Amino acid sequence: MKHPDLTPLQNQLQQVKPYFENLRQEIHRVILGQETLVERLMIALLADGHILLEGVPGLAKTLSISSLAQAVTASFKRIQFTPDLLPADLIGTRIYNPQNNSFEVKQGPIFTHFLLADEINRAPAKVQSALLEAMQERQVTIGQETYALTAPFLVLATQNPLEQEGTYPLPEAQLDRFMLKVHVDYPTPAQEKKIIINHVGAQEKTKINPVLKAEDIVGARSLIREIYLDDAIADYIVALIFATRKPEGAQLELKHLIRCGASPRASIYLALCAKAHAFLQGRAFVIPEDIKAIGFDVLRHRISLTYEAEAEEISAEQIIQQIFERVQVP
Repeated sequence: MKHPDLTPLQNQLQQVKPYFENLRQEIHRVILGQETLVERLMIALLADGHILLEGVPGLAKTLSISSLAQAVTASFKRIQFTPDLLPADLIGTRIYNPQNNSFEVKQGPIFTHFLLADEINRAPAKVQSALLEAMQERQVTIGQETYALTAPFLVLATQNPLEQEGTYPLPEAQLDRFMLKVHVDYPTPAQEKKIIINHVGAQEKTKINPVLKAEDIVGARSLIREIYLDDAIADYIVALIFATRKPEGAQLELKHLIRCGASPRASIYLALCAKAHAFLQGRAFVIPEDIKAIGFDVLRHRISLTYEAEAEEISAEQIIQQIFERVQVP
């Protein structure tokens, strides 16, 4: 099969890539270490998908998201999710105006480019359902009217895996709407030493400067979709996803551990994220390493485990690792 000439696309990508390298460097002026976290935030931004960050308190999850928003000339809102939060607190409501004897719509904080949903698992089901429409359809319904959200619209959510009192587990339908679920880990000793020096010194607080415009992101997204995905790579993605549904087809004895495999949305997101990863690596085509690099973050929240897996303390990451080791790389 003859491959297309990627030289013109490669030249276009090389012109755009420096803008996003500047974005990465600007975020790292505040966020020391956490290279994977920052890269995943940029992939979500480029692939037009929402991202869920999970980690213990104090790992700069919220700071990373707010730093990303400050580095882009775009609107940014933060909502601290609590058990008493109402849908109207998120999307807005209709308010009666006695002067003209009519109802007026007061838009909520969801009408923004970047929405930080802090501790998203603390909100009840009604709030989650209101957020679900915005995440999937990029629109909000207030009363009988539907309002489109401005592009780019990105939900960047955090949750604490330790404290479960007063929390509501996210429904699987909503988890599936997050393109990526990233586990944020502790920094290395060298990184933590830099963090200490940076935060206890006498110098002024580092200020983030805007280095990118919202329209630059929208333009880059269109360009990234043109990155070449070979049929063999597409077959590799399909084989990985089908191995989560019917592991016996890949000679894997995992059927008793997987209650439900990944949906077709996972295939789409895996391809889009791989293209965004290839772009950040300076390539106009996707290779298997792009799939492997992003695969865990796309799949870990899309594989439902059986009670038997939980009893044996087998994680979704362990299952994904076995699938990647077994499925043949093109």
